[in-house]
Amino acid sequence: MNTIQSSNQSSHSAEFVSQLSPEEQVILEEHKRLSSQILFKIIRQEGEEELTRSLQSLAFSALAAGIFVSFSFFFRSVFYMYTTHTVVTSFGYTVGFIIVILGRMQLFTENPITTMVPLLSEWSWSRLLQVLRLWTIVFLFNVLGTALAAYFLTTHYAVSPDLAAALHAVASHIMSAPAPDNIIRGIPAGILIAAIVWAMPQAGHFSLFMIMFFIYFISLGGFAHVIVGSCEMAYEIFLGQATLCDGLFRFLLPTGLGNILGGTVVFTLLIYGQISKEIRS
Repeated sequence: MNTIQSSNQSSHSAEFVSQLSPEEQVILEEHKRLSSQILFKIIRQEGEEELTRSLQSLAFSALAAGIFVSFSFFFRSVFYMYTTHTVVTSFGYTVGFIIVILGRMQLFTENPITTMVPLLSEWSWSRLLQVLRLWTIVFLFNVLGTALAAYFLTTHYAVSPDLAAALHAVASHIMSAPAPDNIIRGIPAGILIAAIVWAMPQAGHFSLFMIMFFIYFISLGGFAHVIVGSCEMAYEIFLGQATLCDGLFRFLLPTGLGNILGGTVVFTLLIYGQISKEIRS
């Protein structure tokens, strides 16, 4: 019955399109929304390509992402130097993400949806190992990149005393929450990053504004992002205001877990559940 209805709908749609002029058909095609199945296939193709990239390619891309996403910490602190109002400082938080996402660099919190889609589509132990390999490489080199950026920001030649005070004020907030809170605060951030990945193929020329919108509300909502936060964490460790053990077990690991739960368990699995029947048929 469903097959007959679908066939009838397709024939009616084809008949409607055939009645349009060539110019109208072009306009209709340009304004047509991508279906969930098409979005899923686009992300799956991207994920397949990422899973087969070499160690060197992944490492350099992830290292660059870690360095450049640290501009979110830097520019949030620049805004903080002039005003402590979160509504304003949150705009600075978008800068690093814009560079990394539009620059197609490897950011760990994008991987839970990009690489899980191929895994869900074709489950195997070998594919699971590929996913874990990519996650490990990207996470480690992201954190290495943010650590290098944080070390640079601690030098007296890099920032003024006023900016150094602002950097410390912003970074100290990230280390004040206990581990369970960071898990919870990491979940919405993981969902919003996954939503960016999911919406990017549809966004087109509005990609910049979409990224700014989602990332702005991650900051405004006080949610926790493991990679940007790792730069703030490293900054406090280099200043001697926090210990490595405290940074790992209070912030880095709990927040990373929260981001994965948000991006994978909540967003990706719900999206897959929505279209799994159509994908397999």
